[in-house]
Amino acid sequence: MVFRNLAIIAHVDHGKTTLVDGLLRQCKAFSDHARVVDRVMDSMDLERERGITIASKNTAVVYEGVKINIVDTPGHADFGGEVERVLSMVDAALLVVDASEGPLPQTRFVLRKAMAEKLMVMVCINKIDRPDARISEVLNELYDLFIDLDAEEDQLEFPIVYASAKNGFSSLEPDATEGDFRPILDLILEHVPEPKRSPEGGTAHLLVTNLDYDPYVGRLALGRLLGGDLTRNTEAIWFHEDGQKKVRLPKIYTWNGLSRAETDHATEGDIVAVSGIEGITVGDTISAGADPSALERLRVDEPTIGVTITINSSPMSGKDGKFLTSRQIRDRLDKELLQNVSLKIEEADSRETFKLYGRGELQLAILIEQMRREGFELSASRPEVLFKEEDGQTLEPWEEVTLDVPDEHVGGMTQNLAGRKGQMLNLVPDGNGRTQMIYRIPSRGLIGFRGQMLTESRGQGIMNTLFDGWHAKVAEMPRRARGALVADRAGKATAYSLFHLQPRGEMFIHPGDEVYEGMIIGKHIRTNDLNVNVVRGKKLDNFRASGSDEKTILTPPKQLTLEWALEFIDIDEWVEVTPNNLRLRKRVLAANQRTIVRRAED
Repeated sequence: MVFRNLAIIAHVDHGKTTLVDGLLRQCKAFSDHARVVDRVMDSMDLERERGITIASKNTAVVYEGVKINIVDTPGHADFGGEVERVLSMVDAALLVVDASEGPLPQTRFVLRKAMAEKLMVMVCINKIDRPDARISEVLNELYDLFIDLDAEEDQLEFPIVYASAKNGFSSLEPDATEGDFRPILDLILEHVPEPKRSPEGGTAHLLVTNLDYDPYVGRLALGRLLGGDLTRNTEAIWFHEDGQKKVRLPKIYTWNGLSRAETDHATEGDIVAVSGIEGITVGDTISAGADPSALERLRVDEPTIGVTITINSSPMSGKDGKFLTSRQIRDRLDKELLQNVSLKIEEADSRETFKLYGRGELQLAILIEQMRREGFELSASRPEVLFKEEDGQTLEPWEEVTLDVPDEHVGGMTQNLAGRKGQMLNLVPDGNGRTQMIYRIPSRGLIGFRGQMLTESRGQGIMNTLFDGWHAKVAEMPRRARGALVADRAGKATAYSLFHLQPRGEMFIHPGDEVYEGMIIGKHIRTNDLNVNVVRGKKLDNFRASGSDEKTILTPPKQLTLEWALEFIDIDEWVEVTPNNLRLRKRVLAANQRTIVRRAED
């Protein structure tokens, strides 16, 4: 069979996964009686809840007798490790860009990765049905982006197709209002190169770029087959970091639509999965033939930010979760490392504590949220950036941040970012009441900024970031502007206490919630921490006077999210994560002990 291997790349929420849905329907990948949901490639619960692609996945369709392997990639830079490893499986990329928003920071990120792999790039301008679509301007911005990324002359002649993935059509004309997805598929057949074939009898190589699991056959190793064909039950050499080992491949799979299909013979150029090798991991090579050899291991950008993870040591430990020990937490993190090459784990000061490093706060928060839903209990620290030494100079990671905010909030954003050592690169009003601001800023300066940006812009701000490299370390960043309200004793919170504490700040708990000494129950209006009694009840006696009692009207407490909690806490605090609860707490629970520690530090 003839193959085409294609990756779909895009900025977050530009319609990439919806477009894949349309291609699957166009090629009748679903049976007539199948129940098909929107964004079928977003198979994880977190992907559906957040509307983003977190893990790359592949599918295959057959069009005009040609099998097209399609890889759906994440659009957020925090999951860049997923993009980097799967681009080695394809020969071309389809860049999807919103017809109104145009190329954004993650567009630059994924395009730069595709061009580094020397992939042939096609462009799909999506959402052309939007009333605010500006197709010609977006096309000019794309040409500017390609030139800015040092595109070669043939890459500048990229094929263009226009689409409305949500409404189910594409066209070679920008003013189309109906149709189907055949123009995109025809463009793929015309421009995506067919994988090159080696002489018959060549040595097969499979570089493992992803892992999967089947309850019947165990771990599956995924990748593109190069150099030759592969037959079931053949003997092969498994090249891993510590050496090599002779193995047998009992099962080989290819893709048909969304499902894996077992095959006796895999053809060079196809994307396949093999079973039977326990312990294989991303970056390993499977080679079979006359001259087996290892391919170069995958190399991805190094982590830039990390959190400290430890056991849950609060008084409420063990009430929710199934997995509580440091060994169980470490085993789960090691399992994640097998398939996520952009993560790194280091031992910390104690055996119960680990440092987990990744690309960004979102990537780390997603992993912790997954563990929480699996039944783990743990404590996590405030994110901290990695530093490195080079030529006697301390370097730290910097980001390019793009803000889109209403005009009236530009002054506040400028002042906030200046305090975080941000450097303005550009400021462009769009003439419709909004302004785009582009800054270079240390990654440390962005910790905790997203929540402040949303609060200050009344939820109307949009923020995107892009890693901008390692640069000289700047001075210390300002710490959290407001202190915490900390419970000074254990018990159940009462409405009476919360009502009288409301003038002190914003609450995080409801009446009736269990609290313990050292638990953070709210955000103070001042810069210092304040120990408070939230379990005090109203004194009951037989005397009542008309008009002397107050109505207990409580402001609804803030609903905590994991990302917000990680950004909010200070260096002496933990986020307590359990399957059913998120709590904030001081690392040292007893108030008198915290005072001793603070004096010792001063």
